[in-house]
Amino acid sequence: MKNYKSIYENNCGIGNHTIEKQAFEEIIKGLESGEIRVANKIDGEWKVNHWVKEAILWGFRLGKIDELRCNPFKFFDKDTIPLSNITLQSGVRIVPGGSSIRGGSYLATNTVVMPPSYINIGAYVDAGSMIDSHALVGSCAQVGKNVHLSAASQLGGVLEPVGALPVIIEDNVFIGGNCGIYEGTVVRQNAVIGTGVVLNRSTAVFDSTTGEFLTSTGSGHLTIPENAVVVAGSRPLKRGAGREMGIHLYTPIIIKYRDAKTSLSLLLEDELR
Repeated sequence: MKNYKSIYENNCGIGNHTIEKQAFEEIIKGLESGEIRVANKIDGEWKVNHWVKEAILWGFRLGKIDELRCNPFKFFDKDTIPLSNITLQSGVRIVPGGSSIRGGSYLATNTVVMPPSYINIGAYVDAGSMIDSHALVGSCAQVGKNVHLSAASQLGGVLEPVGALPVIIEDNVFIGGNCGIYEGTVVRQNAVIGTGVVLNRSTAVFDSTTGEFLTSTGSGHLTIPENAVVVAGSRPLKRGAGREMGIHLYTPIIIKYRDAKTSLSLLLEDELR
């Protein structure tokens, strides 16, 4: 495998636009092939590859606004960030109807993209995942195998600061419709996120099986445990005028942990892929 980090470090800022652009194009190819990615799981914890984010930002700085044609449409974007180089041999199913896969994102074989969806630069979508209609996979978001991102749900993107963990969705996670997962939230494998749940680093999640609240860790991100089944909920304010007025604060709730019955109801059909 190429040493993409060296390609970046040896060419960034050398002052030769042609050589720098060629080097950035190599890094885009590495992202699109899945050889490099923004974050990796090491010893059970997700770590950010800072230099990959820095390289993406470098590409934006290098580029100039140009006209990109995809007949009968035309777009205006940085000439360093083309559309993703997906071919028939990639084994990815992209249904007609207005989806866009930006250059520098990776889609593994047997992923499905329903229209209209958007997958941004630095994103990583592993094999067998379904990106449903009106869904967003934001910049640098990392999506595992056999994930279902339901209609109108969003995975937030983050390029800056370069040390910030992107949204992480591990293998076999089911995300219901109209959800929003932001600010480096990590959803561990086999979890189920119910319709309309919003998660970010300031969200307190109540685990009804333990009576405890889950909040962001010292590293600044919220983690949803393996097999957790999370639904939207609320809790009353304990003080101030809001208490007397019966105001409630949005609070996602872990109602249980995934069992055989839950798994059966969420079974993904291979025929759809």
